[in-house]
Amino acid sequence: MKDYIEERAINIAVYIIDNNATVRQTAKAFGVSKSTVHKDVTSRLMQVNPTLARQARTVLDVNKSERHIRGGLATREKYAHSAK
Repeated sequence: MKDYIEERAINIAVYIIDNNATVRQTAKAFGVSKSTVHKDVTSRLMQVNPTLARQARTVLDVNKSERHIRGGLATREKYAHSAK
């Protein structure tokens, strides 16, 4: 694996852990696709730093379990503003 890819994977994981960020937020911050973020955290980082990979995965799992709630809140907010 190229050095810059390893470095990006580590930086992405640190960002996710520090900011409790979602995959979409992380992808936007780093200017890469959601697929790249997911691949970096789930497989590439496991080869470089397994401990960091597990910590980032824990944050992503929590975000995944809460996403249906966030979606409902976003929809409620959308229609609350459009009704006025």
